[in-house]
Amino acid sequence: MAGRRRDDPRAVAGARLSIGALSRATGVGVETIRTWERRYGFPVPDRKPSGHRAYPVDSVPRLRRIAAAVAQGHRAGDAVRASDAHLSALLGVLAAAPASASMPSGVLDQDTLLAMVERFDGDALTRVLASEWGRLGPMAFLQQRVAPLVEAVGAAWETGALEVRHEHFLSERVGDLLRAYRLPFDDRAHGPAVVLATLPGESHAIGLQMAALVIAMSGCRVCYVGTEVPLPELASVAADVAAGAVGLSVSIATRGARTAKAVAKVRSLVPRRTRIVLGGAGAPAGVPGTAVVGDLPTLAHWAASMASAA
Repeated sequence: MAGRRRDDPRAVAGARLSIGALSRATGVGVETIRTWERRYGFPVPDRKPSGHRAYPVDSVPRLRRIAAAVAQGHRAGDAVRASDAHLSALLGVLAAAPASASMPSGVLDQDTLLAMVERFDGDALTRVLASEWGRLGPMAFLQQRVAPLVEAVGAAWETGALEVRHEHFLSERVGDLLRAYRLPFDDRAHGPAVVLATLPGESHAIGLQMAALVIAMSGCRVCYVGTEVPLPELASVAADVAAGAVGLSVSIATRGARTAKAVAKVRSLVPRRTRIVLGGAGAPAGVPGTAVVGDLPTLAHWAASMASAA
């Protein structure tokens, strides 16, 4: 790339971010940032005359790495207080561990993973999934571990074997891992920006996180804005980052005519040159000016084509 885009906050030396902007740039929740600041002394904000916090943009890379370490199962206090060298060592521990360090692959089955979700054993779940990431590789990990586990938890919820709290627990744990794994690909991405979101009323985020990882691996820059984004604001984000595409994740829970109408509205709000791509079990087919990707390999091919054309 010839240089940093004007909308890239790192382009301005000494720039400051609001706590909300820092949260969006790092994937770390606002309350988590406040807790780390209060307990561990990082990130360190300046204070505006109004009393609001303003964080140095230089905090972003370190905060992302801290979040990655926490997602891999390290304690927040250890990660936040660590030197850069120690933080690098923390990040390398699970990545370098063989699959057998957590559990022999031959005994890893869906029931084992579901039992971890049922008892909210986040540390064990993170260790096993991190080990499977290293053993299987990114695409197989998503297709053979994450997607089936999400489906199994959803099915258990429908039968009453698990509750909503279990689904939320899984979503947060897996979401943390996927954000951490996306980080190095984000840093190397050179292709056009792809804004990723769900429509209003759609709260399921794991599919969107999976799509974000695949798109980043394929070389496109991900602008992840998350769930239930109002349509005018989604269009504004796409304009702000000069997006090459907008990706929308639609679960089977929100499929139907209302969703198709919302997708058509998004199409009308963004320029015709901005592509609209839809994914998920509830993605409506046949909306003019949009494309539906049926699986992750197809999404990877689509994103790679976008990146290579840039």
